[in-house]
Amino acid sequence: EVHVVESGGGLVQAGGSLRLSCAASGYRFGFDDYAIGWFRQAPGKEREGVSCISARDGSTYYTNSVKGRFTISSDGAKNSVSLEMNTLKPEDTAIYYCAATAYGPCPAIAVSNRYYADYFPSWGQGTQVTVSS
Repeated sequence: EVHVVESGGGLVQAGGSLRLSCAASGYRFGFDDYAIGWFRQAPGKEREGVSCISARDGSTYYTNSVKGRFTISSDGAKNSVSLEMNTLKPEDTAIYYCAATAYGPCPAIAVSNRYYADYFPSWGQGTQVTVSS
C-alpha cells in the first residue's frame, strides 16, 4: 500500500511562490506504474484536482486554472513529488492534498473532472496554503 505525507504549505502574498512536497512510500518510483496527484479544497467549495504525474513515464497533467503557474515534478531517488507554485493568487488559497494510486498512470480523464479523485485511494493529511491579497 502506498502512503503519502505532504509538507511545505504556508502563508504567502499574491504573486509569490511556494513549493509543496509529497513524500511517498510503498512503491518504487520509476519502476512501478503509480501516479501521484495534487488536489485542493477551499472553504465552502468542493475538492478539485490540481495536477498529476505518472510514475513510469513522468507524464504530467494540470487543471486549466494552474497551467503555466504550477509545475509538478518527481525525485525518484527520494521517492517524492513536488508542486512548485508560482504567481500565486488569493483564489489558490486552500488545503492541498497529495494522493497516490498504485493501479496505473494518471487517470485518462481531465484533472478537473469531478471523479478524478476517485482514482486515488491513498491520501495525505493535507497542508494549508494561504495567499493574501
